[in-house]
Amino acid sequence: MVRILGLDPSLSSTGWGIIEVENNRMRYVADGFIPTDTKLPLPERLAMILHTLENVIELYKPDEAAIEQVFLNSNPTSTIKLGMARGVVIMTPALYNIPVTEYEPNKIKKAVVGVGKAEKTQVETMVKILLPGCKPKNNDASDALAIAICHNSQNNEEINYAGTDYFCG
Repeated sequence: MVRILGLDPSLSSTGWGIIEVENNRMRYVADGFIPTDTKLPLPERLAMILHTLENVIELYKPDEAAIEQVFLNSNPTSTIKLGMARGVVIMTPALYNIPVTEYEPNKIKKAVVGVGKAEKTQVETMVKILLPGCKPKNNDASDALAIAICHNSQNNEEINYAGTDYFCG
């Protein structure tokens, strides 16, 4: 059995999701998000992300972690702040000797929906189908679960996640 932690980094709301995989069957474990108050100083917001992720890791004990690769936006200040949040999100599993793998957004969408240009609503719908009983807390948590599913699909290329022959335990 392998536990995968999916991470969708953001300074305002970092999403996280945990799935278990055993014998090519995925199972939803947990999800959530880490909101930070924009009125707090940047170091406090980053510390909040760190400490919450530490709690998630200590509680769920994932074996592997996966994160969405950064995209550039037109606002340099926002890009730098996102980079700082990503640094914390990448570093936290590393502190626990958990390997971290990055995936491009289009690869994540393709692994979950079958189309690299899928809409957020399509991704969330497929996450709920692939992980029965899963009700993600918000879009960030849904994206984090999609990242975990993508990571698993990269480890198990033979599984057709969008097919009807897929079973969850």
